Amino acid sequence: MSNRRQRLYMYYLTAVLMDLVVLNLFAEYWNSVVIDSFSISLLAALLLQVMLKVSIAIEHRVGAYVQDRHGNKARLFSAWAILFVSKLIILEALSWAFSGDVKFLGAYHGLLAFLVVVIAMLAAEALMRKIYHLLGDQTP
Repeated sequence: MSNRRQRLYMYYLTAVLMDLVVLNLFAEYWNSVVIDSFSISLLAALLLQVMLKVSIAIEHRVGAYVQDRHGNKARLFSAWAILFVSKLIILEALSWAFSGDVKFLGAYHGLLAFLVVVIAMLAAEALMRKIYHLLGDQTP
């Protein structure tokens, strides 16, 4: 059996590695994503993972507060607003942290490319979790 800290470690290690793979695949096959080196992409994957988890945690807290006071529609709007604005902040943080070593190019100053990459990362993580849970439901 593993303890909670071990499970969290494995969860985040796997998530960062999945983000690293997604980032590097986009950098290799799509001209709108440019990353100067593998080391930079590893650091970018770590920063992305941390900032995505923080933005989701903030969304959940604010969402619960808004839902209690204003209902489901207000929560949906607040969730959308926080998650969208957080992507702008994350994109700016990547730009600041890596000063040109990580670039998202194209429509809307690279925002579209960045959103595609983030959605692919989240989808890959969700797929990994689904496979993990499916494997756990089977008996040998």
